[in-house]
Amino acid sequence: MTEEKPAIIRAVLVVKKKEYITPHYIRVTLTGDDVPAFRDATVGSNNKIFIPPPGIREVHMPVPDPVTGQLFAPEPHLRPAIRTYTHRSIDIDRNEMVIDFVAHGDNGPASAWVNRAQEGDPLGVAMKVKAAPLFPKADWYLLAGDATGLPVLGAILERLPPCATGIAYIEVPGKADEQVLKTEAEIEIRWLHHPAPGENTLLADAVCSTVVPNGDTNTRFAYVAAEYTSVKTIRRFLRKEQGLQKEELYAFSYWKHGVSEEGSAGDRRQERQE
Repeated sequence: MTEEKPAIIRAVLVVKKKEYITPHYIRVTLTGDDVPAFRDATVGSNNKIFIPPPGIREVHMPVPDPVTGQLFAPEPHLRPAIRTYTHRSIDIDRNEMVIDFVAHGDNGPASAWVNRAQEGDPLGVAMKVKAAPLFPKADWYLLAGDATGLPVLGAILERLPPCATGIAYIEVPGKADEQVLKTEAEIEIRWLHHPAPGENTLLADAVCSTVVPNGDTNTRFAYVAAEYTSVKTIRRFLRKEQGLQKEELYAFSYWKHGVSEEGSAGDRRQERQE
């Protein structure tokens, strides 16, 4: 029997508030009548954001055919840029969705948009509405990510039970970009500082120095979210040298150094299948 695909909710929300939470992180609070439609989505899961072209004040979302489901794109001059992001939190009572953006100038449509975003500016959001856990139950966890993976790692840390142990490696540009991350678990958080992400192996080297508990005596799980090369190196280390099975590891590359999201999509998709 073919598994039914989860519904995809598409909505245009507007900026309610924008704030710098660290020098390189901007937190955007979105609101709108359609926020409650996302109540069953898993916080921390990937979603798509739809960024209007410069000078366009409306988000022209792709329109699905009601029969076939095929998406019809808007005219090229109205077509939004589409990027993969993680919603940091959803508050149905306050009618709010929070998304954290890495601020790196105008290098990319998302960063350019958030730098200029003002209250009332629209942003399209699409998300699979399927309540699915971000991680399985385990005794020990390894978390690893760069600035792009920080939102999902924060969401995981908030949800880990007090009995969980482990270690988290998080790479950010500098000391000022460290965030206060709440968790009840016994997780050691190690911050790594590197102002030029993607240009060295700092994160991968740190993870590859870790001794993972034996799977025969402790259940374990690793969640990795970072740049393509780092993820590939870490995946190989955990699978080949530490013996993690496929179900004990989730590794996702959000970006590839020196290549656009569209240009790196094929490589990143292939890497996840290895």
